[in-house]
Formats: sequence, structure tokens, C-alpha cells
Amino acid sequence: MTRIDEIAPDIFRISTYVDDIKLQFNQFLVKDEEPLLFETGMKQIFPLVREAVAKVLDPSTIRHISFSHYEPDECGSLNEWLAVAPRAEAACSIVGAMVFVNDGATRPARALQPDEVFKTGKHRFRFKSTPQLPHGWDAGVLFEETTGTLFCSDLFGHGGDPAPSTTSDVVGAFREMTKFMQQSPMANYMPYTRNTDGQIRELAALKPRICATMHGSTFVGQGEKALLDLGAAMKELLG
Repeated sequence: MTRIDEIAPDIFRISTYVDDIKLQFNQFLVKDEEPLLFETGMKQIFPLVREAVAKVLDPSTIRHISFSHYEPDECGSLNEWLAVAPRAEAACSIVGAMVFVNDGATRPARALQPDEVFKTGKHRFRFKSTPQLPHGWDAGVLFEETTGTLFCSDLFGHGGDPAPSTTSDVVGAFREMTKFMQQSPMANYMPYTRNTDGQIRELAALKPRICATMHGSTFVGQGEKALLDLGAAMKELLG
């Protein structure tokens, strides 16, 4: 149930569909001089993700492991990856390093400053600090500047087993997912705060061409408009 698709030059989407809950769990592998993995997946799917990574590059060569916030699908198998890749370093927010990684992981993290940029070779990553967006006070996202790819975690998240990428409306799919979640015990999974609108606008100003989401299809198109539409939907449904 795990598949690999190249969504941008040397950026691979690894997706495992869990039929029991009708949801995809996606990780993103960047092939470069210093390979990067964004999102680790849960411990339960680590063997599947490792096998998928091995089809693209040697897992032991991964140098950077990043994620948005502390949660099993974001970083549940971090220690497994640190064991497989002896030179790998977790890269997360300052808060993430303080409240989780530097205590829970086998090696300390690289704590990223807001708007800090680091290179993996030909790719440039900018860290955007986004507390409580999508959730968690340690939250943040990565923007790969050379391809215009925003690794946006749960933003735009939607259910089912859709195609790896789409140019169609993902905000509509997000609306459906959010309405479904509001009828479940996880109704408050994505908070709407006084900072949410400004954070969304700051991400939109990056003008991403690709929005790589954790759950569902990667959106390819006018990311600025999609993010502003997402912000309006969040305010309507969650605000």
C-alpha cells in the first residue's frame, strides 16, 4: 500500500494508505548531496517507508530529518531513522527542540530560527515558524525555494486515497475533511487563533508552485491563491 511518486525534480512523495481510517500518510524525500526527509511517519510504517526510500537512495545517507510538530505521523519514527542514518540530524523549531527532540531523540536537534535558510546541495530550504498552525506550539513548515515547494504538513489535508498530485481544488476537499472531523472526537484538531490569518498570508506571500501535504494529493498550481482560499475556509469553519 506504499507508493513513490516524483512530484518535483528530485522530490519524491512516499505515500501509505491506511484503509481502516481512509487516510494517506505522506512523507517527502529530497534527493541531493545531503538528502532530506520531511515527515518520518509512525513507527508502525517505518519498514514500509524505509523500503520506499531505499528505492531512491541509500537510507543511511540521509542527512536532514525535518517535520512540522511533535506527533506520531510527523516524527514517530525519528529515532529509527537516526539509527539507520548515522549522520542524520533532526531539524525543527526552537520550541520543538526544547520540548521534545532534545529529550526524546537519541541525538539533539538543529533548532531552526524563523526564516533561517539551509542548503542540502542544489536545494534551499527556508524554515517558517507557524505556532498552532496546523497545530502545536512547536509547529513550522519548510519552503524549498528552488522548486517553490511548500512542505505544509496538515494544511490542505483531505481524506481518501487520491492521486499523488492534482491541479484541482484541494480547498474543497479540505472543507469536506474538516466538516467530517467536526463531527468526531477530534473536532478541535486544528485551532483558529488570532495569528492564523497572518500566518496563512505570510505563507501565501512565498507564492509556492507546489503544496506538499501530509494527507492527500499534492497541489500543483497557484499556491498563493490556494493558501488564501484555505485561510478563508479555515476562518469560516474553525474561526
